[in-house]
Amino acid sequence: MDEIRGTAQGTAPVPLSVLDLVTVGAGRTATDALRTSVALARLAQARGYHRYWVAEHHSMPGVASSSPAVILAHLAAHTDRIRLGSGGVMLPNHAPLVIAEQFGTLEAMAPGRIDLGLGRAPGTDGATAAALRRTDGLNEGADDFPQQLAELTRFLDDDFPAGHPYSRIHAVPGPVQATSPGGVQSPHRPPIWLLGSSGFSARLAAMLGLPFAFAHHFSAQNTIPALDLYRESFRPSEVLDAPYALIGVAALATDDEKEARRQVRAAALNMIRLRMGRPGLVPTPEEAEAHEFSPLEEEFAESWTANVVHGTPDEVRSGLDALHKRTGADELMLTSNAHSGEVRLRSYELVADAYGLPAM
Repeated sequence: MDEIRGTAQGTAPVPLSVLDLVTVGAGRTATDALRTSVALARLAQARGYHRYWVAEHHSMPGVASSSPAVILAHLAAHTDRIRLGSGGVMLPNHAPLVIAEQFGTLEAMAPGRIDLGLGRAPGTDGATAAALRRTDGLNEGADDFPQQLAELTRFLDDDFPAGHPYSRIHAVPGPVQATSPGGVQSPHRPPIWLLGSSGFSARLAAMLGLPFAFAHHFSAQNTIPALDLYRESFRPSEVLDAPYALIGVAALATDDEKEARRQVRAAALNMIRLRMGRPGLVPTPEEAEAHEFSPLEEEFAESWTANVVHGTPDEVRSGLDALHKRTGADELMLTSNAHSGEVRLRSYELVADAYGLPAM
């Protein structure tokens, strides 16, 4: 399907895309972060990035992407070509009918430009997951992911069999409008992607013949095993005749290598605080420089930094090329986490320049 398989531009080995967490830096606001997202989506469109996804996270002060569908509607109003999607919606947090209605609405707003990426993790801690799902267990819902996915797919396609309890329920906007008297409905519906950081979603995506997006940016050690499993287990479907795997990559380009390391150290400190149960706004590089890292924190920071492709534009290009060669990914989706929106925008510009993507 053309809406799944991208086309590389410039000298990039595969299509390049954007993953946005709508990060909020210390001293900044969510309004600032969302304005940056609009500017970044416009930049990504102008520079030839293939798609722009927004992640779902909750109860994290430094991440303003708790409601992907709302953000995507806003971005759709400010762009007209680039594909927009969720990277992803955490399906166990929501009723499948609600997701079908939300993304049917998005498809009506931006026909042929919407992707529906789905994950089974909560995108938050256990207590917040319980509040979202109105259940006591973190894993409740996640274990039912295949059944939830099947239900969502039937709502999107409007094809529950006769006699099913939901056979007279229709997700609107959706296919039912084409079958109503005088109704006209686009034949497109948002393609479903499965997201994951382990083998579970890789195997399920392969079994269903769906495109697969792997979170290399926080599970690098599992990338190649998961991609191998996906490719080896893939079954052709009406959606895809061959596997298509995208990987999320943490990448930050700056004009100076030392500045790139300063920015990444601040992101590492943010992750340390998150892992310690003290999430906050993304710290400034100056705050990270003043922080006295414990030996354990230093070890984590170095490990985190090593998994971020960072440096000058040429260094980032070299790192991305090497990652593509190592993994065989069909698409690279870059996430540039930094305190400043200006730094993030500049990073995507520099990467585009390094690959000779279209000028603005």
